[in-house]
Amino acid sequence: MRGREYLVRAAVALVAVGALAGGVVGVRAATTTTDDTSVAAALPPVAVDGSVALDAVTSADQLTAVLPAASGLPPQQVGAAVPSQPVADATPGSPYAAWAARVAQITGIPERALEAYASAQATVASVQPQCHLSWATLAGLANIESRHGTYQGRSLGADGRSTPPIIGIPLDGGPNVRAIADTDGGVLDGDTRWDRAVGPFQFIPSTWARWGSDGDGNGTADPQDIDDAALAAGRYLCADGKDLATGDGWSRAVLSYNNSAQYLQDVFDGADRYARQSAGVS
Repeated sequence: MRGREYLVRAAVALVAVGALAGGVVGVRAATTTTDDTSVAAALPPVAVDGSVALDAVTSADQLTAVLPAASGLPPQQVGAAVPSQPVADATPGSPYAAWAARVAQITGIPERALEAYASAQATVASVQPQCHLSWATLAGLANIESRHGTYQGRSLGADGRSTPPIIGIPLDGGPNVRAIADTDGGVLDGDTRWDRAVGPFQFIPSTWARWGSDGDGNGTADPQDIDDAALAAGRYLCADGKDLATGDGWSRAVLSYNNSAQYLQDVFDGADRYARQSAGVS
């Protein structure tokens, strides 16, 4: 999906509580191929929210053309260093509140969202250190998917949930979306006929069933909770042993979320901007 195009369509068709989110269809991330000319051939042309990529990346040459920096992302991609704290302490407002307040002033990202991205980075680093997931990458994704949970004037509460909730259009096979019949009995999206993408990171119910995570330790994995959704997105990006510290690994990860050339460029631009803006924050 192109995030912005999806948002425009969603604005027309949302239910009263509605708006975006994403879930992964054919959730398997690309595996390394033996043919170096085919970087993303294993990726499905369907984005995590069920929309169809109209400009799928299918070769190494195309990837290089879309993202010249793919051979080696700039060091600034990491951005402001997240405070080193035990994962168990990653509760809302602590230990990332002071850090988030400083970064928010520079980047314009809501403090509550930054706390979630920092917590997800720390949690993933504790179990998958070889992935090198950064909060800036999560921010780049969330900016496109839901404007960090604030799409169409929504507010992100202290509990990490947007008001009103984010529920996307029905995945009914309409323009640029795949037809995905209901998989959760409407529990997450309120629709018993079609699946809909939900939450700030755009997960469809069938993908959340596999990748859903409890990012804030409250005992519940909720795609509408930005703590949970950010951790789930981080785990998904890191699947299959990808190393996001490399251009190839980072590109593969983002393309697995949405195999679209424009999406890849947009996420890179946002993540790199956030990282560069915050590089001097400590």
